[in-house]
Amino acid sequence: MCRWKGVTCGRRHQRVTELNLSFHNLEGSLSPSIGNLSFLRLIDLQDNKLSGEIPQELGRLSRLRTLNLSYNSFRGIIPPNLSYCYNLIYFDASKNNLFGKIPEQLHFLWKLEELYIFDNYLTGELPTSIGNLSNLQVISLKVNCLQGRVPDTLGQLRSLIFLGLGQNSFSGKIPPSIYNITSLRVFLLQLNNLHGRLPQNLAFTLPNLEKFIVGKNILSGPVLHLLANASKIREFDISGNYFTGKVSIDFNGLKNLFWLNLGNNSLGFGLADDLAFISSLTNCSKLEVIGLFMNQFGGKLPNSIANLSITMKALVMGGNQISGIIPPGIGNLANVEKLGMQNNQLTGPIPKAIGKLKRLQEVALSGNNLLGTIPDSIGNLTLLSELNLDFNKFEGSIPSSLGRCQNLLVLSIAQNRLTGNVPQQIFSIITLSIALDLSDNHLTGSIPLEVGNLKNLVALDISGNQFHGHIPFSLGGCVCLESLNLSGNSFNGSIPQSLSSLRSIKELDLSSNKLAGQIPKYFQNLSLLESLNLSDNHFEGEVPTKEFSAMQQQFHWLGMRNFAGV
Repeated sequence: MCRWKGVTCGRRHQRVTELNLSFHNLEGSLSPSIGNLSFLRLIDLQDNKLSGEIPQELGRLSRLRTLNLSYNSFRGIIPPNLSYCYNLIYFDASKNNLFGKIPEQLHFLWKLEELYIFDNYLTGELPTSIGNLSNLQVISLKVNCLQGRVPDTLGQLRSLIFLGLGQNSFSGKIPPSIYNITSLRVFLLQLNNLHGRLPQNLAFTLPNLEKFIVGKNILSGPVLHLLANASKIREFDISGNYFTGKVSIDFNGLKNLFWLNLGNNSLGFGLADDLAFISSLTNCSKLEVIGLFMNQFGGKLPNSIANLSITMKALVMGGNQISGIIPPGIGNLANVEKLGMQNNQLTGPIPKAIGKLKRLQEVALSGNNLLGTIPDSIGNLTLLSELNLDFNKFEGSIPSSLGRCQNLLVLSIAQNRLTGNVPQQIFSIITLSIALDLSDNHLTGSIPLEVGNLKNLVALDISGNQFHGHIPFSLGGCVCLESLNLSGNSFNGSIPQSLSSLRSIKELDLSSNKLAGQIPKYFQNLSLLESLNLSDNHFEGEVPTKEFSAMQQQFHWLGMRNFAGV
């Protein structure tokens, strides 16, 4: 057996000392007989398909130093008698289906240095006795159902480097003692119910801090000097809390910072100098992500954003009170992938330089006062998957160059002042699958037959325009449509028979047009239909009451007016 793959034996005797069978696609349960291998020092079974309970017989292995059961399907509790493995240094049972409490007895593992039990279903409180594990360097318990207070005894772990308690249900305040663990590099307490304030001398008491992630809690207070002298910080995320006031952090010395998320708080006062701190961010040469969304930042969008690092990938600052124009120098951010400035007070045109951002995948500029024409250069953004320009004051025609954006999933240009025909090239973007919204503009002409190319489109809204002609029969090829709104136009003729192919349709609005003829009987076969509006047209004949009476229990019927023969 000592020649078997994954089995290691001692040199002086033929006793198994290591069992390394990770990534072997093993199935079944772990035999309790493993407790008879009393010379075992290492068990590594990670990333298999093992199930059943963790055998309590593992507690017999007093020589065991490494136990890795991660990425399997073990269920049940963590056996309390693992505490008899008093030489254990490394324990990992992450990514399983374990439940119950963390055994209090684990504090007997006084040599333990790394503890990983993330992504399970553990409940109860984190035992205060964990503070007795003086050699502990890593605690990773994220994505469980732990609750209660974070124990103050964690402050006794003077060698702790990694603290990961995110995505649980911890409540109360973060114990002040944790802020005195000078060895701490990674601090992850996001997605809990923690409240209270953060100490303003955070960077002084935690001089080795690299990651500080406390987003989506109930934390509050100012952020004036939180990162002063935090020279090693790489990721800082306090999003989704109740922080308030001015951001006056000096970022000049944070050369390693690449992730900054202050979003969804109440930062800023709506004043002209609220975004002055962005100038100091231009010295962060590794910066990739800035999240300032959903705050109260005011003032003009500073030109200094054009001087941010070339490494920038995401600039997200929607939902504020930011005014001014989008600086033409934004074209310098050649690697940016996500640009979010929606729901602000921006004015002026979209700079043509946006076409230089060849890696852009998401652009959200809706809900501003942007005007002028949509630049042709936007067609250079061939990786674009989402383009939201709705609720602005754009004029002129939709640029045909958008047809080059063959990765678009969402295109929304609603609520503007656009005129002219819809370029045929728009309907060649076969990737459009989430939404195409051109509603409430001044668009004219007919809808080309090429609309049938959008076979994966879920929502199409061209209402509130000046389209005319027949509803194209090719719309029946858009078999994934769940919402179709053609209302408020001048479509004429009858409802085409081809719409009977829209088996996924839930909402259909053809109201306020010039449609005529009879209501098709095939509507009764559209089993998912919930809302139908045919009002304000010129339909003739009798209402097909037999069919609709059966359907009225399935969907909301919106009134029909201007019927002959009712």
